[in-house]
Formats: sequence, C-alpha cells, structure tokens
Amino acid sequence: MEQIWQQLRLFQPDGWPLDIVSAGFVQQVNLEDGLLTISLLWPLASNDWQQQLQAEIEPRLLALPKVQRIGWQVRQEIAALARATAVPGIPGIRNVIAVASAKGGVGKSTVAVNLALALSRQGARVGLLDADIYGPSIPTMLGLQTARPESPDGKHMRPVPASGLATLSIGYLVPAEESVVWRGPMASKALGQLLHETLWGDLDYLIVDMPPGTGDIQLTMAQQIPTTAVVMVTTPQDVALIDVRKGISMLEKVNIPVLGIVENMSVHVCSQCGHEEPLFGCGGGAALADEFNIPLLASLPLHINVRRSMDEGQPVVASAPLSDLASGYHRLARQVAVRLYFSGKTIPATIFTAPA
Repeated sequence: MEQIWQQLRLFQPDGWPLDIVSAGFVQQVNLEDGLLTISLLWPLASNDWQQQLQAEIEPRLLALPKVQRIGWQVRQEIAALARATAVPGIPGIRNVIAVASAKGGVGKSTVAVNLALALSRQGARVGLLDADIYGPSIPTMLGLQTARPESPDGKHMRPVPASGLATLSIGYLVPAEESVVWRGPMASKALGQLLHETLWGDLDYLIVDMPPGTGDIQLTMAQQIPTTAVVMVTTPQDVALIDVRKGISMLEKVNIPVLGIVENMSVHVCSQCGHEEPLFGCGGGAALADEFNIPLLASLPLHINVRRSMDEGQPVVASAPLSDLASGYHRLARQVAVRLYFSGKTIPATIFTAPA
C-alpha cells in the first residue's frame, strides 16, 4: 500500500506548494481483489486537475503488484476562504475574486468574462458581477444587451443566466443609449444593491469586474466588496504598468491581497500566418510580478478572434472551448483556483447558506 501512496505523492503540478497527498485531497485508498479505489475530495475547481492526475498516475499505479484496475471516487466541494476585509459576506457566495486593472483599455472585462466561464468549465458554480457602473460592458460581451433581471418579490433581483454563469450588471437596468451620471456615493450605493439585493444562490466563485482607476470610487468599491483576493490585469507597455502599479499599491494599503498578475495582449498573433509580434513590449507583466513578489498567472495574446468573439457576445471560452485561444483562459482558471486555495485560510462552509 505504501507504494500506492508514494505514486500519488508524485502529483504536484507547477504552482502547487504541496503534493496531492500532503494537501489532504486524497481521502482514502483501498486495494481489494485487484481493484484499487481512490477517494478524492477537491476543495477547488478541479476538472482539469483530475484529468491530469489520472493521465499521469494511472499508468504508474497499474504497473504496481496486485493492481489490476482503478476506480476513482471524486467529490468537489470548493472551500470558502477567509475574506480580506471585515465586510459581511454575501449569502451563498463562498469566494469573491475581483478582477481589476486601474488602467482602462487593457482588456480587463474580457479577462473577467472568460475567467468566469473557464472556472465554470472546471466544475465550479460561478457568478459574474459587472461593477463598472459608468461603463458596463458585460451585457455586450455576453450578448445580453436586452436582458432584464427578474424580481420575485419587488425587493430582490435574480441574476441573468449566461452560458452557465449567474450574471448581473447595471447595463441590464439602464438602457445602453443612456449614460449614468451619478456621483461617487450614488455609484457605490448602486454597487452595494447589486451585490446584496441579488438572489445569487449557491456560488463557489463570484467574479467581480472592477472599474478602472484608483480614485475614491474604486477605493470605496474595493472596501465594500467582501473580497477574497484580486487578480490584476495589465498589458506589457509602460503606460499601463504605471497605473497598474498604483492599483496594486492602493490594494496593499487597504490590506486586500493581490493573487497575481495577468499580462493581457502579451503578443499579437496574426490570424493569417500565426506570426507573433510584441506590439506593446516584452516582459512588462513579469517584471511587475517580480517587483511586488506576486505570481504571473498568465500571458494572454492579442488576437482578432478574441476581439470578435467579445463584440459578438460569444466569448471564446464559451464558443470555442477547445481552441488554443481558450486554452490560455483555462490555464489561468487553474492557476487562480489553486493559488487562491493554497494562499487562503478556509472558514466553515456552514455560514455560506443561500436564501431559499
């Protein structure tokens, strides 16, 4: 039996601080009449990890004496992790991941939408909140410009379903041709209503697409959201890095952890020949990650199909989940799920009970 445990301990993918056994994910191992039964409990979004585990470990296990076949008993119960602020949690939501940039035009919303979809494809229950009160883009990116949330009681809203996500945006409530001219306190109040007066149901992750900037509105929003961690999005160019650096510093001052950096538009990929060209420079995201001693979670390309899919309301992870472009977001989702779990402290899941 020790040989079996030794083989299981070999599964420690890049970015993992522990192997699968030391992390406590393997609940039980039993070998009887040639059948090896392995019971696993995944506390994070794990569909791809489970497939990788079986592909890498099964051949080694089947080569051991007396092991003739393998049965996997797998459960996924995503852990609720400690919040960064003292803001009360949202009923039913275990973890809140804010996607921020402090700089407009870096593709933050594109990353937020596809990250949410990728986490959902990993087996998680995921919501997506568009917190950009002045410039909501999520309805367009999901092809839901005319969608309107329902209210069962005149006080609460139900999120709008989209490709397996529970979504909400001020763009569902305000006509697209109308601008929102609220001052900061009104915008912050509106965000609070979207957060706390929505019947989200049971969610493992709520992805919050934050507005760009580092001013009073962004600071107030960051402090009133019960955030677990933040993913920062940048492009490699210095103009973006200047603002993103300010955004990270702002979050540090209010003790909200940055999970890592996403370098978006790292290279331009020609749709005709596949040639890659770093239009916005090289290595900016990696240098920023090194400066703040946080991981570079992903480098994502600039490609016309990504732009086209978002404009058409068909995000690439939903419309072409097996494509090379989607694979970058799947890798990002895996890194976010793993690093969030291992960097956070679990708290009792019993307090995360959604209203009926």
